[in-house]
Amino acid sequence: MIRPVTLDDTDALIALADSIELFSSDELEELRQMLDNSLSKDSDAHPFWITDDEDNELVALAYCEPERMTNGTWNLQLIGVRPTHQKQGRGAKLLRFLEQTLRERGARILLVETLGTPDFEYVRSFYRRNGFDEEARIREFYAEGADKIVFRKALSAQAS
Repeated sequence: MIRPVTLDDTDALIALADSIELFSSDELEELRQMLDNSLSKDSDAHPFWITDDEDNELVALAYCEPERMTNGTWNLQLIGVRPTHQKQGRGAKLLRFLEQTLRERGARILLVETLGTPDFEYVRSFYRRNGFDEEARIREFYAEGADKIVFRKALSAQAS
């Protein structure tokens, strides 16, 4: 069941993010602070988190926030699925739910950035399969040999 995240989910979401093994302990602590800060706000213009749970276990999460000083542009900052539940279509289902939520909020464009290294090809492939187009590449952004790739998806006919 996909649903909004609540403050009560914080520890379980941090454990889920840790299980994905993409975050250092410092990044997990920053993630906890982001959760606390964003969940204290309640507005269609504020960041939001969603999760997918099964049998009272959180198995996927997504975090999205509006791009400042734009009209209807949002950034998908995080999407992840617990390794034991990957390759089951959960990420795509969560992404569709997120996109529909954004459309209901009047969003025009969804952006997502990812790493341009060979080990992240599966991530870039996921976005392409789900209707995103590569919009930009910033060479050597994260480190030497680690480009930043920005994907874009139009959420409204006007943004196509």
